[in-house]
Amino acid sequence: MRVVRTVAEVRAALEPFRAAFSVGLVPTMGAFHDGHRSLFAAAREECDAVVASLFVNPAQFAGESDLARYPRDEPRDIGRARNAGIDLLFVPAADELYPNGFGTWVDVSELGRVLEGASRPGHFRGVATVCLKLFNIVRPQRAYFGQKDAQQAAVVKQMVRDLDLELGIRVLPTVRSADGLALSSRNTWLSEPERARALVLPRALEAGRVAFRRGSDPLEAARVLLNGLPTDYLELARFDGQLVLAAAVRVGETRLIDNVVLQTEGGNT
Repeated sequence: MRVVRTVAEVRAALEPFRAAFSVGLVPTMGAFHDGHRSLFAAAREECDAVVASLFVNPAQFAGESDLARYPRDEPRDIGRARNAGIDLLFVPAADELYPNGFGTWVDVSELGRVLEGASRPGHFRGVATVCLKLFNIVRPQRAYFGQKDAQQAAVVKQMVRDLDLELGIRVLPTVRSADGLALSSRNTWLSEPERARALVLPRALEAGRVAFRRGSDPLEAARVLLNGLPTDYLELARFDGQLVLAAAVRVGETRLIDNVVLQTEGGNT
């Protein structure tokens, strides 16, 4: 595995392979866990060459304190990427992707302003912009995202459609711990008592999924269990042909998001 830190290095490394090889991209912010590894494995299986990016994107954070607090362990991530069979790990500095004078942004308007977009104004502008830059730099045939960030995946898919990018977006199922909590880099912030409280979130969403299958109100079923847990939102949303029950909650100082798919265009899940 090669670790590269500049746009020029990425392009030079990939140029000899473009004619004969398919390239997969896994965009990440690091702090790798089994959820990331599932994306790496899918890309490794489906593509000839796999590129992962490791970039804590300042443009998608609301403030300096949240950005500074985000977990980082570059040496560990490099080792885990190597063990996962990544061919090229792109680890740019912020000024490599946002040089002095940078002033162009991608705004996926309606979809990017609800749920997470309403709770974190400007978040999806940062996500869409950095993803478009990575797509242009790497020029992959496929890019890989997780279902836990369902709205993010939908925003990226719409950007790809709207801007006529020649790129397939693969969304893989949410990976969960044995206790049901969706894997997230932010889980490392939870104390033991906080983690126990955080389990209310997946249990509430599962209660909503069961209620939906039985013909009952999924929001009410989930709301009963979430009672007492500070909730940014609990809503039904339709993302890319899927009806999703999505929520964002706060456990101590940690904000967690999760969702379950209630229905696809072909029927119930």
